[in-house]
Amino acid sequence: MSTVNASFAKLLDYERRARDAGSDGADGAATRGDWAGLAFRVGGDQLVCGMDRVSESLALPQITRVPGAKPFILGLANVRGDLVTIIDLGCYLGGQRTRTSSSSRVLSSNLRGRAVGLLVDEVFGQRNFMSSDADPVDVPEDSPLHDLVKRAHRAGSESWQELDLDTLFRSPAFLDGAAA
Repeated sequence: MSTVNASFAKLLDYERRARDAGSDGADGAATRGDWAGLAFRVGGDQLVCGMDRVSESLALPQITRVPGAKPFILGLANVRGDLVTIIDLGCYLGGQRTRTSSSSRVLSSNLRGRAVGLLVDEVFGQRNFMSSDADPVDVPEDSPLHDLVKRAHRAGSESWQELDLDTLFRSPAFLDGAAA
């Protein structure tokens, strides 16, 4: 067997073992939960969004301001050759600029085929939840999260509100970045 074929066979074996280790064996469901999300904080809110909606979490890149943009649009950044619009999620939701620190992160996502980065205060990493542990939430109408959060996931004593990025990305207020 050639070296290339032996290496490929080894990779296939790693993949098979990883899949076997990640399932309970009976129905293939993950042992740690059937819904995975990325947990983060914006202001005082603990949020989570589906792992399928965030491609990566980055340190805050150098940003170039865009004249005439609303305050929640921080500007544009070059991330590995891709032009990314950076949005201050805390500013969009609450009107207050996010104070950046060493724990601040940008969540990279995709909006209509374009890269968009959401600045958040802190990222806690991936969390796995059982869908059966998700509860509907009644967010007050005057909350900026009212239309964006429909359920919360419990993990021990913690509760994580699920931020619906699809709803956020369809919101006319979010899409209209031109300052008045």
